[in-house]
Parts: sequence; C-alpha cells; structure tokens
Amino acid sequence: MKIKLLRWSSLTLRFLSGHLLPILISGLFLLPLFWMLSASLRIPGTPPTRTLEWVPQPLTFGNYVSIFHILPLGRYLLNSAFVTLTGVLLTLLTASLAGFGMSRLGPRARLRLLILSIILQMIPVSALWLARFVFFARLGISNSHWALIAPALMGTSPLFILLFYWTFRRIDPAIFETAQLDGASVIKVWWHIALPLARPALMAVGMLAFFFYWNDFINPLLYLRSQNLYTLPVGLLQLQEMDKTNWPLLMAASVLITLPALAVFATLQRAVLWWDVE
Repeated sequence: MKIKLLRWSSLTLRFLSGHLLPILISGLFLLPLFWMLSASLRIPGTPPTRTLEWVPQPLTFGNYVSIFHILPLGRYLLNSAFVTLTGVLLTLLTASLAGFGMSRLGPRARLRLLILSIILQMIPVSALWLARFVFFARLGISNSHWALIAPALMGTSPLFILLFYWTFRRIDPAIFETAQLDGASVIKVWWHIALPLARPALMAVGMLAFFFYWNDFINPLLYLRSQNLYTLPVGLLQLQEMDKTNWPLLMAASVLITLPALAVFATLQRAVLWWDVE
C-alpha cells in the first residue's frame, strides 16, 4: 500500500511539474494577450474596463474593418511583410556565411573576431542613429525600404553571427575538410553541408530576425517620409495620434501586429532551446 502511494505521489509530482505548472505560467503570460483581444471586441469609444472582461457584450468585430478604413493598413501590412521577409532572408545568408567563415579561421584570427563581435554587441543602437542617417542620406536610400533592410547585409546583429559561429564550431571539422579534399569550394561546403547541419540555428536566428524587422519602430520613423512606405508600427502610432481615447480600435490594430509574431513564435519556439535538446 505504501509503495502504491509513493508511486502515485511521484506520478502526481511529475504531472504537476511537467504539465500543470508550465500551463499556469503560460497562462500568466497569455493573460495580457487575451485582455488585448477582448478589449478589441468592445464598442468603439468605450474606455477600458477596470476588471478583466472575458467576453465583452456586445461583441464588435467591426473594429477590425474600421481600422482599415481609417488608415491604409493594408499597404502598411504589405510594407512590413516585404521588409521583414527580405531582412530575414538576407540575415540568414550573411550571418551564416560570416559565422561559417569565422569558424574556419585560425585560433588567433578567430579570437580577434570574437572580441570584435562582443564589443560591437555592447555598443547601443542609439549611438549609430546619426551616422546611419547621414550615410543613408548620402547614398540616396533614406526614404526607401532599403534603409530598413540595409543592416541585414551585415548580419543584422553580431549576436546572430555568433550563434552561427558557435553552431559551426560544434560540427566535426573533418566533415568540411573531407568535402574540400573532394574538390568542393568553400561556398559549396557552406551551402550544401554546413547549412543543412545548422537547421536549428537557422530557425532560431530566423525567428529573432523576424521579431527585429517586424517590430521595428525607430528605423521607419527615422528614415521614411512618404506615407505609402510606412510599416505597421508607424501605422499604430498614427492611429493613436488620431484618437488616443479609442481603445478598442487601438487594441484591434495591436492584435493585427501581434498575431503574426505569435504564429512565428509558436511554430519555431523549440529552435530557441535546440542546444539543450542535442
């Protein structure tokens, strides 16, 4: 009897620690998202409730239609999709190539680049705003989407390059050396061997790059002057400036921005902890 009780208690503890506790913690993080969704379905112009309203009465789905009539959010959505997709693809190419090149260098050169990458990572982004603005203005791309995509040509962030570097360093170098002995060039080794072996890192960096470009607010505000080039975060600011007290419309626009990011995170979130699984 005691053995059965011990087994039952151990199974209960495993269930609580493995399922129930993560569900409760996830619920705490999902509660603000549910509040935002619930607030977006309230009657336009009504103030936010002091308590959580699970299902507003009556439900008003017209807020999601109204925000497209007030502002050209369809155009902003396409702009954000173009900038994000292009930025993510270029980031994966440049960051993975830079990380692979670092992993194939000698110890001294590799150490120098590692120190340089860490120093660059410590520089605040705000310190680069003025220099980038002047540089892009002289290139003639300040009022275009290419000013937003330009960081992807350099890997977007030193962190992304370091993630690829660490991934390629974990792969047995004999695999790359054997391919080169068979006549494969460095580019072919990187494309046909290194990248397929680094799929978890590709997904993790792709997800982080997606969040960087999709949620980017400062760069469009700095470089874009034409309204037809604005992205969704700038559109949300416009909507707030037009009517700061219309919370249901603001929440509807916030849901529109948040849902793609949630979908990407739900699809690729396992890749963030891939090194713990292997």
